[in-house]
Amino acid sequence: MPFSQHTIRTALMTAVAIMSIAMPLKYGRADALVVDLSNHLVAITTGFTGTDVLLFGAVQDEGDIIVTVRGPDQDMVVRRKERTAGIWVNRESATFKNVPAYYASASNRSMDIIANDNVLKDYRIGLKHQRFIATSDTPDVDQKAYRAALVRNMQNVGLFNQRPAKISFLSNQLFRTDIHFPANTPTGTYMINVYLIRDGRIASVKTTPLVVSKTGVSAEVYDFAHRYSALYGIIAVIIAVISGWIASVAFRKG
Repeated sequence: MPFSQHTIRTALMTAVAIMSIAMPLKYGRADALVVDLSNHLVAITTGFTGTDVLLFGAVQDEGDIIVTVRGPDQDMVVRRKERTAGIWVNRESATFKNVPAYYASASNRSMDIIANDNVLKDYRIGLKHQRFIATSDTPDVDQKAYRAALVRNMQNVGLFNQRPAKISFLSNQLFRTDIHFPANTPTGTYMINVYLIRDGRIASVKTTPLVVSKTGVSAEVYDFAHRYSALYGIIAVIIAVISGWIASVAFRKG
């Protein structure tokens, strides 16, 4: 009976996790938590449509696992639209700092069951505990509305997950989960934190980086557009004019 690539990959990752925790036991004290990724680089090419990265690991003793994935920080502006004379126009706005370009989380059980709100807040686990700093002078009530709109907008484009993904335990010690990166994933260095929680307390934390980078022709075009933005704009206009002229000639002949 042939095995699928997914099954083979899971078996290999499981073997690596077992060896990672077994070798220290042979020669000394084992780490309470061992974590790794199937790939530490997400390469965005011209035809990139999204991908999944497998996170796997092992714990020395039983416990709960929470995973958070945070993209590079950026400033984001949220604008409120109002209808004036039948036209929607931008009015007041709020600027937030330290907003991750991507945020996702996963857990083997509900986070509220795993740990209390104070622990989750101290470690900034979960969307509601992310500290988005507003730089505008809007009242706190309005800031909450802007923040909710910011989270909603990021969820709509798939860059904030709607709810934590599921972490599966393959035994009492081995676990795995898939981290999904959509087609519009921003480039940069992502930090993945894995928390081992026992009796509602953080027992161990492992952090591993993951790089999202453009490669191939798309990377060269992206780099050229940012280094020589004026020239890139002129070339784009020329290409558009030539394309329009070719299309008009083709229609005339038709």
